[in-house]
Amino acid sequence: MNIRLATYYHAKDVPALPGSNIFHSTELFHVLEQTRGVRPLLLVAYEGKSPVGKLLCITRRSTNLLRFAEKSYAYGTGEYFPSSYPKEHIFQELLSYFTQQFAEKSFLLEFRNLEEPLFGYRYFRQNGYFPIRWLRVRNSLHHDSLDKWMSTSRKRQIHQGLKNGAVIDVARTETDVQAFFSMLKHYYSPKIHRYLPDIGFFTTFLTHSSHCGRIFIIRYKNKIIGGSVCLFSGEDAYLLFSGGMRKTYPLQFPGVLAVWGAMQYAREHGYAHFEFIEAGLPFKKYGFRDFILRFGGKQMSSRRWFHVRWNWLNRLLTKIYV
Repeated sequence: MNIRLATYYHAKDVPALPGSNIFHSTELFHVLEQTRGVRPLLLVAYEGKSPVGKLLCITRRSTNLLRFAEKSYAYGTGEYFPSSYPKEHIFQELLSYFTQQFAEKSFLLEFRNLEEPLFGYRYFRQNGYFPIRWLRVRNSLHHDSLDKWMSTSRKRQIHQGLKNGAVIDVARTETDVQAFFSMLKHYYSPKIHRYLPDIGFFTTFLTHSSHCGRIFIIRYKNKIIGGSVCLFSGEDAYLLFSGGMRKTYPLQFPGVLAVWGAMQYAREHGYAHFEFIEAGLPFKKYGFRDFILRFGGKQMSSRRWFHVRWNWLNRLLTKIYV
């Protein structure tokens, strides 16, 4: 029986599907659908009438040098279910369709945050992708003490921040989310240089994803001075965004507490690992990576796969990186 692919452009049209991977879930699809400037779609592979794989694809405008170009990407390589076909064969079908669907529309195609760096290697190459080494930082939450491997300075900052009146909380209202977003927007642009979605992402996240994610906030004298966004998937927690007004409130260490609060919550709710979703390139200095490593996590080498629309440039980059 052949593999059949179905494309869903709206979350409301997606039938009930198995799976626990938040990055390929209908819940995240719905949140992204409410985010201005983002177009998600869900690819589902069927064997007969049974779903055997799914891949959530995201398209958005690039905020880098190519400001008017679009990029399409996926977190990981999809989620798979029992089938007579090998997992990589199903992925090949999804990857080929993804590439055909987006190669002409988007300047850049990308697969990021790969759990298995070698998974699908030959199929990526067959479809014209090239790999670039990337870093991941992951904390184990199994230890008796959460701060076992944390730097002494980081422990001191957490203690001082709480002692000086900062409070770790969970966002519960749209007012909280709006204040958090305003703070994060000012912090992200000059500091992290990473894409920050429209506020619709955060407000929808609050109302529709309470079981698969949380927005943490740091308060000081009733003002939100820091916060973070965390996704939960299986046994793992993923930090999507975090920031704090460290220059305005240096004694409260809001950026540090924003991460610490998310880590504490993940441990208390039984998650085994805490991963920082963006750790950067191994050959490039990245201040945010230095910041997160002081929480005691392990730095791991991974890769991302890329495909550029311009064939000559794609061939050149392939020669460089393969």
